[in-house]
Amino acid sequence: MSDSPLTASELAELAAFDTPTICNALELVAPERRSLGFTTETLLCPFPERKPMVGYARTGMIRAQERPALNAAALRQGRLDYYRYVAEGSLPKIVVIQDLDSRRGFGCFWGEVNTAIHQGLGCQGVVTDGGVRDLDMLAPGFGVLCGKVTPSHAYVHPVAFGTAVDICGMLVHSGDLIHADRHGAVVIPPSVARKVAAAAALCGRREQPILNAARSPGFSIEVLAAALAAADDIH
Repeated sequence: MSDSPLTASELAELAAFDTPTICNALELVAPERRSLGFTTETLLCPFPERKPMVGYARTGMIRAQERPALNAAALRQGRLDYYRYVAEGSLPKIVVIQDLDSRRGFGCFWGEVNTAIHQGLGCQGVVTDGGVRDLDMLAPGFGVLCGKVTPSHAYVHPVAFGTAVDICGMLVHSGDLIHADRHGAVVIPPSVARKVAAAAALCGRREQPILNAARSPGFSIEVLAAALAAADDIH
């Protein structure tokens, strides 16, 4: 299986499913990942009506709680280096940012300005355990999964980028393919990425006889047993 970036149509196929269904599909095509590779804590989704995000991770780490030791020129250069990194990589992109503060979300990296910058650099949205603000002024359509909503940026600044990050139990490396929606996020391994959409559709077909039975007026254990057997025969 090629590890080359997915085409726009392949990415659209993945975006047609919600993240729980993608997790179900991964249980079929990558069963060894049944207990890893996804968020295991609740993240906030300020715009739950938006469709899922699918993109390649640009990773980073931030701090906001303490005044940085660097001077203004060094901080500006560090932020520009981070933006140069974000500008690279396969499209579309999802920024995945870990907040290293002991009080995560003490200061927001994400608001009107940074969402506009990142959208301009090809990013669909952000997954972060840190904070977000300016909810009414974020870049139009920019996806957000965040740890909290808070008003101030405090001393926020990037301290690393391109490194592995841990977001609520989900380990993400730079360039990983991410699927995210209001339920959370999951990493799709490149070795199975082109199998996931078909597996997700199969999961839906297998659920249908069970759902039909459960919603029928004559539902019983016997009807359920027959529906489970019918589901097992769907390939």
